[in-house]
Amino acid sequence: MYQPDDIVNMLKAAGEATRLRLIALLAEGELSVKDFTEILDQSQPRISRHLKLLADANLVSRYAEGAWAYYRLCESGPGSAFADWLKTQIDRNAQQLRQDREKLDAVRKARREEAEEFFATIAGSWDKLRSLHAPDSAVEAEILSLFDGIKVDTLLDLGTGTGRMLELLAGHYRQGIGIDSSREMLRVARSKLEAEGISNGQVRLGDIGALEDFAGAADRVVLHQVLHYFDDPGAAVSSAARCLRAEGQMIVVDFAPHEMEFLRDEQAHRRLGLSDAQMGNWAQAAGLSVASRKAIPPETEIGLTVCLWVLEHAETTGQHA
Repeated sequence: MYQPDDIVNMLKAAGEATRLRLIALLAEGELSVKDFTEILDQSQPRISRHLKLLADANLVSRYAEGAWAYYRLCESGPGSAFADWLKTQIDRNAQQLRQDREKLDAVRKARREEAEEFFATIAGSWDKLRSLHAPDSAVEAEILSLFDGIKVDTLLDLGTGTGRMLELLAGHYRQGIGIDSSREMLRVARSKLEAEGISNGQVRLGDIGALEDFAGAADRVVLHQVLHYFDDPGAAVSSAARCLRAEGQMIVVDFAPHEMEFLRDEQAHRRLGLSDAQMGNWAQAAGLSVASRKAIPPETEIGLTVCLWVLEHAETTGQHA
């Protein structure tokens, strides 16, 4: 049951046209203040003020990343059920909301094109760039430890890039499939797999948000240094989760939160690392839970910490407890 003051605050926060538009957009996924300013054509201070009112009413959650901030609808607490109810009541086909969604699609398309353009320019040196950011040998040793004595039927590597995970884990799967949206990356991956004689690994052009062909097909899903390129990593986690079999595991490898703003412009990063709290929320929304987490420190003072999370279906994690 809600307290009367909570109800009043939520009604006041939601009872304004711009804020209803923000809620409708957040029903489509996590967004930044910059995204909102482009879609609604309103100033940053104005958008931030509206978002603060929604956050104060526990209708939205805010995650700061350096100079940027991302917002999503609350997934727990007193405002979660009210926000869910609002989503069901808002007419998505109303003219203004339809136009907002079209602008959102355009913004996301531009972001994808930026990332794909970047990938096309650095595909040949991708592995080298990764080595500048993290101690790959230590990270890969941790990944291999999760497969110690195990050979799974199907491994799905999402955002496979140059196919390094398919190469590293080749002895631990019967069938490995790498998915990536960059043809340039896949060209490099195919040549590497061929050079190593890895016949049980293959790569395909595809979208992490559209994995219907792999629903319930994978024993292990790997997302290695992928999520920080997404506007909405939670959507990618949910899409990946639908590929898991009942006893399957998802292995997520990414940077811990940091403040290296130049990575946004120079390497198309959308997120300055991922926090444990965010990962827990994304896992929960996908029907998963965090079974384990490992932090791998940088080799230099200016390096980036890498985190490795293992996600499982919530009931499976409960059995392990």
